[in-house]
Amino acid sequence: MNQFVIAKEQELMDFLLENFPNTSRNRIKSWLVNGNVAIDGEHVSQYNHALKPGMVVKVEKSGTFLSQWMNIVYEDRYLMVVEKKEGILTHSLSLNDPSLQNILNDYLIFTHQKCRAHVVHRLDRDTSGLLIFTKDKKVELLFEKDWKGTVFDRRYVAVLSGQMPKEGTIESWIRYEDDGRFTCSADDNGGKYAVTHYRTLKTNGKYSLVEFKLDTGRKNQIRIHSKVMGYPVVGDFRYRNFDDPIGRLGLHAYKLCFTHPVTHQKMMFETKFPDLFMQLFE
Repeated sequence: MNQFVIAKEQELMDFLLENFPNTSRNRIKSWLVNGNVAIDGEHVSQYNHALKPGMVVKVEKSGTFLSQWMNIVYEDRYLMVVEKKEGILTHSLSLNDPSLQNILNDYLIFTHQKCRAHVVHRLDRDTSGLLIFTKDKKVELLFEKDWKGTVFDRRYVAVLSGQMPKEGTIESWIRYEDDGRFTCSADDNGGKYAVTHYRTLKTNGKYSLVEFKLDTGRKNQIRIHSKVMGYPVVGDFRYRNFDDPIGRLGLHAYKLCFTHPVTHQKMMFETKFPDLFMQLFE
């Protein structure tokens, strides 16, 4: 437990950010929601609570759950937002296979929470970035009932081979074959309609750093659309791009904004671009 005696007037959030400089704002908000912060013996959840000299602030961090595969950036009684590292599945049917869902279930046991992690959406094994997990089936179903209306902004950043055009929109039908292949067509081929907006942020002639915003969430949508345009994601061995300057798939889900299905608050999360991506453009 951390205990502080307040020396100056300021808001609670400013005080916590000042005294926990290596902790994200969203993580601190989760402390407030979960009752980990007390002022003069009373639990406080308001981030803008006014502090005055002489008040005693206690922050209880009951143990630390560490994982090389993910960071929890927000948590409340209904859901968790996590930042996934590349190289791990979101979900696995086997309890013995490493997956983010299994790690989060271990975390929930570690923190004595009587619930399980439920998958709301997925990222490919080698894609990193932001994901939502719920703590019960009912909340998961609220997302599923109106995914497009609930999640109002979702963006990726990618490193592509070649000099991508400045901006544009890709529309196509993607038909997935049983053997893993796909057919992408400008006309309806019996597949799934997919819309991807892109904006090139940086280019060095050989590679491009591109932001993608999805209107649809088809399997491997960005990877397929990039390949079809002739600017495949670097390190995308599945789609035959063996250009691998950063030693990983160059795709990261960096922004996730949604309306909380229970509290109806607007939730907005953003991570920094991976260092390996940015180093190509220094």
